[in-house]
Amino acid sequence: MTTRFPVAVDDPLRTAGWQPGRWDIRQAEQWADTLRGHASPSGHRHPVFPAAVEVWAEFGGLRILPSGPGRHIAPSPVIVDPLRGVHAARTLAAFGRALESRVCPLGTEGDGESLLVVDEEGRVYCLDPAGDWYLGPDFDTALTALLMGISPTRLSAPREMAGSG
Repeated sequence: MTTRFPVAVDDPLRTAGWQPGRWDIRQAEQWADTLRGHASPSGHRHPVFPAAVEVWAEFGGLRILPSGPGRHIAPSPVIVDPLRGVHAARTLAAFGRALESRVCPLGTEGDGESLLVVDEEGRVYCLDPAGDWYLGPDFDTALTALLMGISPTRLSAPREMAGSG
């Protein structure tokens, strides 16, 4: 048994198909090519960088469902599929400018309206209609927060998501 994650995270991960050493770089590279090749109507493109590719290679394609009650808030399911954010290039470009860092989609959380993104340093954020949230310094921390219902840090007030364009 791994000690990388708490039991409340490790069990749902394994149920979803993850195991230590999981690494599908071929799928990650396909996602990278698709994202690089997409341009919004206004010309925005997705940057692709190692922090994103590493998450896709290890966790890509998983639908991870929480297995218990949340600590502070309701826990959230996570789907690791960066193409769920392919049409949010403009939104992510604006968010990246605000952070002064490039960001790339990882997938979704909750009911699918919330987009998970990673910056070049590996920090993970969630963008949704209720605001923008900092989930942690890396994907492991962010996943733990989401599956265990640990309150994230709000970065901004509620706004409308501009998903296309």
